[in-house]
Amino acid sequence: MSRVGKNPIAVPDGVEVRIADSDITVKGKLGELQLALIPEVRVRLENNQLLFEPEDESSRARKLWGLCRANVNNMVQGVSAGFTKNLEIQGVGYRAAVQGKQLKLDVGYSHSVLYDIPEGITVTCERPTLIAVAGRDKQAVGQVAAEIRSFRKPEPYKGKGIRYVGEYVRRKEGKKK
Repeated sequence: MSRVGKNPIAVPDGVEVRIADSDITVKGKLGELQLALIPEVRVRLENNQLLFEPEDESSRARKLWGLCRANVNNMVQGVSAGFTKNLEIQGVGYRAAVQGKQLKLDVGYSHSVLYDIPEGITVTCERPTLIAVAGRDKQAVGQVAAEIRSFRKPEPYKGKGIRYVGEYVRRKEGKKK
């Protein structure tokens, strides 16, 4: 039995949930998200709470029960509050700036790296060494943050590169004389 799937999702004020035959739509102050429902999982709305149940006791239904509930919970949180991932840049001369619909990264290459910001995602740079990626879709926010980080991952000798805020980078000892 899924421990995650048993928990109901409380629908906050200002969030509208529509359940059609094969998909669910969640609409809030930050926009609208839609998800195709898994046929093995039944969803119902009662007293401003979303309840999830497996259609049968098959192994597949029990596996997808918690997944479906977690995805819908992320949709409800996304349209009401949104998600944010923060990245920090460490290194001499490393910096970032938002120019229109592009993020310009100077991270030690002979050229600047230009990254096109996708629709529905907001990228801001408070300081030249701090990047905030925000949006309503948790998966998209995480994917964009991972793509930005992949341009210069933190290296283990000096710790230079792009890392998540709070990420621990294991340091190695350099050459000895």
